[in-house]
Parts: sequence; structure tokens; C-alpha cells
Amino acid sequence: MAIPRRNAKLGDRRVILSHQGANIQDSDTIARRIHVSVIGPQAKTNPRASWQALFSLLMFGFMYLPIVVLTFYSFNQSAYSASWTGFTLAWYRKFFADERILAALQTSLIVALVAVAIAAVLGTLMTVGLTRYHFPGKGLYRGMSYLPLIIPDIAIAVATLVFLAVVAIPLSLWTIVAAHVVFCLSYVAIVVSTRLTGLDSHLEEAALDLGATPTQAFMQVLLPELMPAIVSGCLLAFVLSMDDFLIASFTAGGGATTLPMEIFSRIRTGVKPDINALSVVLILASGFVAFVAESIRYQGSQKRFK
Repeated sequence: MAIPRRNAKLGDRRVILSHQGANIQDSDTIARRIHVSVIGPQAKTNPRASWQALFSLLMFGFMYLPIVVLTFYSFNQSAYSASWTGFTLAWYRKFFADERILAALQTSLIVALVAVAIAAVLGTLMTVGLTRYHFPGKGLYRGMSYLPLIIPDIAIAVATLVFLAVVAIPLSLWTIVAAHVVFCLSYVAIVVSTRLTGLDSHLEEAALDLGATPTQAFMQVLLPELMPAIVSGCLLAFVLSMDDFLIASFTAGGGATTLPMEIFSRIRTGVKPDINALSVVLILASGFVAFVAESIRYQGSQKRFK
């Protein structure tokens, strides 16, 4: 039996309306799902994120809680760290009045400054040569130049001591400097290399095309671009040189006592509060140097992208 035309149109309208209703319901369902997927993780706690936050908190506590305890007991009035008896700055005054500590600090500063100055020059020139020029054995030489970064300090100390004995060089302050140059050079070189690989070599070529000599192109074009990396590498090497005990103890001559060597000789009989105060001062100084190095590196990177 044929359906009248009017009834057929009404049926079509009902089908269309039913489809529109289904589409509206589907749209509401999709919107709710999007709301849950986007807003839900912010409203609800993600168990995985909670475990990650807890793990990060535990790791930070493991790293920095000893420093907090050390700082706390450096102000302890008692000569022993077993109990808190009161607040005092006497141990800091004693530290700054200790002539042996100040003499050892002066020795460490001389060693670090001289070693870093030599490493800055040699490390920068070595990096430029390895990056800009090609010669036989370049890969082998590059790998050997970074070996002090992975070789244990005891191996460097023993090798340096044996070499000095073979060539009959007496141990002194300057043998410590020579040994420190070995690892300081590698740290300066790797920081400068990271900066140099990102620079455009056409800048030097343009300077040469304009009539500059290779020395002028290096001093006036390349060196200013490398200066932030050189300073950052030098500050890193300076902190490591100040912190070194093992290599210095193997290569030090009579009367050449660095600060880590002096600290080690005192803590063998127990940790005193003045050593706690000294450690806090060293931590603050190292943190300041690290902050300056990072600031210089950041400013150099920002200048590069401008």
C-alpha cells in the first residue's frame, strides 16, 4: 500500500529530527569526554605524578639534607655535634683567625688560579684547532684530550707522580699546578667545544675576506663569541681545582698544603665545629661561582639568539 505524500514528508521530518537529536546527544557525550580528559587530570590527582613528586622530594632531601644539618651545627655552641646547646658565631670567628687554614686557602687559590689560567689558554686553542682544522689523527687526539674526564683521579695522581720521579723534578707547589692543568684543560675544552660547534664558521671567513689576518679574525671575531663559554669553563675548573685532594696529596712538596689536605688532616681526629663553619663557607662560595657561571652562560646564549 502506497504512503501518501504528506505522510511521507512527515515521516522524513521525524527521521531528520531523530538524527538531529542523536547528533546533539553525541555532541554532549563528546563534550563531556573532552571535559573529563582535559580538566580531569587537573581536578584529580594522578597517582603517577604523585609518585614522581615524592621521588623527586626524596632525592632532593638525600642530596641537600646533609648540607642543612652541617649548616645547623656550624652555629652550635657546643664543641661536639651530639646535642644543641645554643647559637654562636664563635666557630666562624675562629676559622677566619686560624693562620694554618688561611695559609692553606691561599695555597689552594694560587694553585687554582694559575692552573685555570693555563688551562684557559691551552684549552681554547686546542678546541679551535680540533674544530676548525683537519689533520691526520684528529679523532684520536680529540678522544685523548677528554680522557682526564673519565680517568679516575688516583690514576692521574699516580701517573703524574711516576712521571715527575722519572724526569727527576722535585715535588713543590708548581707540581700541583702542573697536575691540575691536566684535568682543568679538559673541562675548559669541553665547555668551549660546545659553544664553538654552534657558531657559524663563515664569520671568520668574512673577516678574512675583508682583509683581516687569521690572528685578527680570531681575536676580534671568534674570541668574543667564545668568551662566555671560556669564563664558564674556567669557573667550573676553578671549583674542581679548589676541591681536589687526591691529586694534590700525591704531587705536593714540603710546605705545599692545600685547603682539602688541611681539612683532611684535621678530621682524622673527629669533625670539629670550626670545620663545619669552613665547609659552609666553601659551599656558599661554590654555589656563588656556579651561579655566576650559569648567568654568564645564559647571557651568552641569549646574546647569540638575538
